[in-house]
Amino acid sequence: MKLNALTRLAAPLASLCLAACAQMAPPAQGWTALFDSHSNLNGWSLVGDANWRLQDGAIQADLLRGKAPSYLVSKQTFADQEIYAELWVDTQTNSGIFIRCQDAQKIGADNCYEINVWDTRPDPSYGTGAIVDVAKVSPMPKAGGQWNTLEIQAKNNHLTVKLNGVVTADAIDNKLSSGYLALQFGSGVVKFRKVLTRPI
Repeated sequence: MKLNALTRLAAPLASLCLAACAQMAPPAQGWTALFDSHSNLNGWSLVGDANWRLQDGAIQADLLRGKAPSYLVSKQTFADQEIYAELWVDTQTNSGIFIRCQDAQKIGADNCYEINVWDTRPDPSYGTGAIVDVAKVSPMPKAGGQWNTLEIQAKNNHLTVKLNGVVTADAIDNKLSSGYLALQFGSGVVKFRKVLTRPI
């Protein structure tokens, strides 16, 4: 009796797992791994004091001492590109991905495009899923306590963001055409399990 009940429960759970796994599988062709579970941090420069490290197949950051924010900044610059990332954040995490940054040592929404992941931002219109000061999000989705997919497309002046397969921001902006990519730690705990890019 108990075995039959467990069997009946296992089938829908397996289907859910397969659906989630499929959602976290980006197209295989043309992508370059800026980070995956087999990588090191050689392609990145550290800005700030966060404790960035490779742990359990992911880049993880938290703050042991010093001050936030902190960033891992790519040594390579990019222009038109697609980005696919898998990240885990806790409910208090302030994180995100900055693109087209003009200065590798000075990262901010004034000289980059900041794709935000911050469920508790005081102004939620530029919280999780938004492009800060460029494209608001409404309603703001929640990313805390789970693995998420973040897909970013920057083609010429057209910027789009998807969180977990849903478009959260779509904007035209002419401010920046190319630059560095940066992963942000602002507060809480953030883990990046995969960061892929391809030109468009």
